[in-house]
Amino acid sequence: MTSGEPISVLHNRAAGFSAGGTANRNPFAFHQRLPGYAPTPLIDVTSLADRLGLGRVLVKCESNRFDLPSFKILGTSWAAYQALVDRLGGEPAPWNTLEELADRFRGLRPLTFAAATDGNHGRAVACVARWFGFDAKILVPSGTAVARIEAIESEGADVAVIDGSYDDAVAKAADEAGDRCLVISDTSWPGYERIPRWVIEGYSTIFWEIEDVLSETGQPGADALVVPIGVGALASSAALWARSTALNIPVLAGVEPAEVPCMTRSVEAGYRLTIEGPHRTIMSGLRCGTPSMTAFPIVAGAFEWFVLVADDQAVSAMRELAEAGIVSGETGASALAGLTELLAHPGAERFRQEMEPIDVATVIVLSTEGDTDPESYLRLVGRSPDEVRVDPSGAATNA
Repeated sequence: MTSGEPISVLHNRAAGFSAGGTANRNPFAFHQRLPGYAPTPLIDVTSLADRLGLGRVLVKCESNRFDLPSFKILGTSWAAYQALVDRLGGEPAPWNTLEELADRFRGLRPLTFAAATDGNHGRAVACVARWFGFDAKILVPSGTAVARIEAIESEGADVAVIDGSYDDAVAKAADEAGDRCLVISDTSWPGYERIPRWVIEGYSTIFWEIEDVLSETGQPGADALVVPIGVGALASSAALWARSTALNIPVLAGVEPAEVPCMTRSVEAGYRLTIEGPHRTIMSGLRCGTPSMTAFPIVAGAFEWFVLVADDQAVSAMRELAEAGIVSGETGASALAGLTELLAHPGAERFRQEMEPIDVATVIVLSTEGDTDPESYLRLVGRSPDEVRVDPSGAATNA
């Protein structure tokens, strides 16, 4: 396949290259100490398995982390903590509450956290800034939903709308860095790599939770793990965990919007490239034109399959998850849309062969967000998030 051809599925024959090291449980231990920590559910959705002809479909549901509607708080909290410890010159004195931890960092004030976002990451950064007693300045691209801006502001942050794409907002946020401003980004560029790496580490809590559930129930692993890809931080975390876990996770598949497949195109080309905006996909968390410099080699070396999905496929997946009682936003449902495409696309026959016998195969799907824009959710799904939660009609049970 040559670069420039329209594709919806890419088989990465170079997968197997080990870049970026391994994962450990240190971030998981940190998150477990935070007030309000609880593992998110891994849900066995029998209706999805029946439709797709699989043995089991396990949905890791990230619709509520520390009262925020996405997984992003895991990466931002660990990265911010590590960056503040670095500024302190060592670990803070023992602490048991957020108030005590904020007090340990008071000598660093005044300090502002800055970040670019399409919504979820920025809200998480603002929340962590509030936890630790700092200010937050969040930069969003033009076209960001009002509900997402208001959610960021509800955490006490100042929000600036940038005339341009997410990549333009990233560039503006980078300019904010200084002695009194700490940029907390999940993407990287030359000279800015440590914090994005800590973000990747922080996301590993998702996967250690999966490991613990499967181990406790005596399951040896899964046949595939399907993950949405934005700049690549979450996918990198999945890759590092997959090579560190005692479980068997033989196949990794990444999902991107067909309109903005920056990681897929970069893997296809063999180097990072940029897809210029504006990016109009409704999958707002995946409107990323350039892969993270830190994440790209990890993802390119570990993910065997990349699949592109259209907006209507994401909406169909939102509705199907809603039928199972799972609230998942446009970005959150993309992994299910990708799995559906992989199981049907003529170019993914090898993926299906890797699942054989397919009727007993287990696939883990990450649903990475809840109702980040309730009005949009109601319009697309036909039910409000509360109606989905209160009256699920599917057969979802805990794995």
